[in-house]
Amino acid sequence: MAQGELLGEHESIRAVRALAARIAASPVRQVLIYGETGTGKGLVARMIHRLSVREKRAFVDVNCAAIPASLMESELFGHERGAFTGAAVTKPGLIEAADGGTLFLDEIREMDPQLQAKLLTLLDTQRFRRVGAVKSIGVDVRFVAATNRILLSEVTAGRFRDDLYWRLQVVPVNIPPLRARGDDVLLLADAFLAHHGDRCGRRIRGLEPAVAQAFRRYSWPGNVRELENLIERIAILEAEDQVLMRHLPDRLVREVEGRAAPSLPGTGEGAAHLPLHLGFHAGTEDFQRSLIEAALKEAGNRQGRAAQRLRLSRHALRHQMLKLGMA
Repeated sequence: MAQGELLGEHESIRAVRALAARIAASPVRQVLIYGETGTGKGLVARMIHRLSVREKRAFVDVNCAAIPASLMESELFGHERGAFTGAAVTKPGLIEAADGGTLFLDEIREMDPQLQAKLLTLLDTQRFRRVGAVKSIGVDVRFVAATNRILLSEVTAGRFRDDLYWRLQVVPVNIPPLRARGDDVLLLADAFLAHHGDRCGRRIRGLEPAVAQAFRRYSWPGNVRELENLIERIAILEAEDQVLMRHLPDRLVREVEGRAAPSLPGTGEGAAHLPLHLGFHAGTEDFQRSLIEAALKEAGNRQGRAAQRLRLSRHALRHQMLKLGMA
């Protein structure tokens, strides 16, 4: 994301920034961040650290999915000399490196169950032992964990410890997907165009209207990361000073063209136009968005009449529009 900032003006992302600031100013030691891949979980973790009294101490980033389980214990907790074959010297772990600061455990669901138990003890006591050690070491660390999974479902399925889940679930932070953030996609696109245009030594004026409309309608399964990667690729490869429809990948164009004229569920040819390629959740949101757009158009953009047409209260319609990033 542009210059490491959590950009956006949608109500949902402003709420995330406000919550992150409140967490940073609090003494809470455990934070759990939820969000789809590419939504900016690491940015929120760094924001919490940057705004806190821990700012001048270390921010240690650990991707639990990137380190093999056989090495993770030594990486996190450190080891004593001779603790295992090849341990020629005593090595402090990442937990000690984060003392006084923040330890960010990304993809926490991927942590080995045995390590989950050791992490739980550390959270409860703020003490741990290096591998092969007898004496324990005390630390002062804020633990920020992140996941793109629904952890409670992982607990139910037996893939994540329930006691660790409830220990981490002190202050949950939910980052909305890009598709639910309305015109933030255009704000972010402009920021990325300026950033990557500067890096490539060129000035890109912005998006042509058709591209702006396509960006609003696309589901962005890779979220903000997907948007930035696309803008960076265009800045590197394309010569024009504006982003044009022909610069967009075929899958994006196919999706938005399929969503441009949604039809009601039915039989025969109508069923072929349903957005099945989006999956159940994104497809359901897409259909709800289409219903609301049709009702608003029929009601001359008057929300009260549109709510009546949809058999909703005005408050319920407004809530649904916010949820879908339409207001």
